[in-house]
Amino acid sequence: MSKEEQIGKQIKKFMEDCAEVPQDKKLIDFNRVLYPSVLCSEETFKALESFEAREDDLMLVSYPKCGTNWSVNLLNDIVKAVCNKDPSPIIPILEFGAPDKFEKLNQEPSPRVLATHLHYDNIPQRFFDKKLKMMVVFRNPKDTAVSYFHFYNNNPVLPKYSSWDTFFEDFMSGNVCWGSYFDHALAWNKHIDDEGVLIMTFEEMKEDLKAAVKKISKFFGLSLNEEQTQEVAGKGTFTAMKEKMTETRKDFAKIFLRKGEVGDWKNHFSEAQSQEIDAKFEACLAGTKLGEMLKYNVYCK
Repeated sequence: MSKEEQIGKQIKKFMEDCAEVPQDKKLIDFNRVLYPSVLCSEETFKALESFEAREDDLMLVSYPKCGTNWSVNLLNDIVKAVCNKDPSPIIPILEFGAPDKFEKLNQEPSPRVLATHLHYDNIPQRFFDKKLKMMVVFRNPKDTAVSYFHFYNNNPVLPKYSSWDTFFEDFMSGNVCWGSYFDHALAWNKHIDDEGVLIMTFEEMKEDLKAAVKKISKFFGLSLNEEQTQEVAGKGTFTAMKEKMTETRKDFAKIFLRKGEVGDWKNHFSEAQSQEIDAKFEACLAGTKLGEMLKYNVYCK
């Protein structure tokens, strides 16, 4: 059995085990934020506090369903092209897994690709003290909400929603895993000009992936030549990623890669819901640098 087949078998077993967890036991509340209980634990959060970040770590930060898997794959492909280093078998999202994952990460050679969905204020201070570079990926809130709704209902790790309308209420109130999209965005808007921070958007990456790859690699100080840039961008399209993941990790692909489109929100939002999130965006992000980068009037009207 190949390594990919072994991983696929492990994923399938994991998903089956998750499906047996009662709906009311699938979430934990830690510091007033919801997290999936199968993936996150209080012990892991505490262990994360003492984890030693490195200056040359490639750190990805994103709210769920804003392009996390896509971005992690791009970073891994950039590291492979420049450093000839294969992706780590350890889950890159720091808050996922058992506390002993950090001992294993400490043994990983540099550069490491790390990721998190944590709110800015919940990222350990030692990450900022190390001055490692952070790429923060955002997606327009309407498409984020729709993708998150389907993720909840397709993922056995999370409880299911009986309707889009019910999920929309929880999304708007921040009563979902990792809390409020808008709180997450507001916090990062305050640090948008900080040294070592690169803000990217899902939509920007969709518009011109090759240009995005160049921008990302330059930010992290990993220079790609033209051929490498083209190769990373080619492997990083949604279609290419989905085909590869479907071939090697069938059940995983169905959960994490659905459409990868911009504008799917129009198939779900009522007029009243659209107006409600428009008003929320206006109150929180209109006139801000991040608000301008999100091109709300282009993608959400």
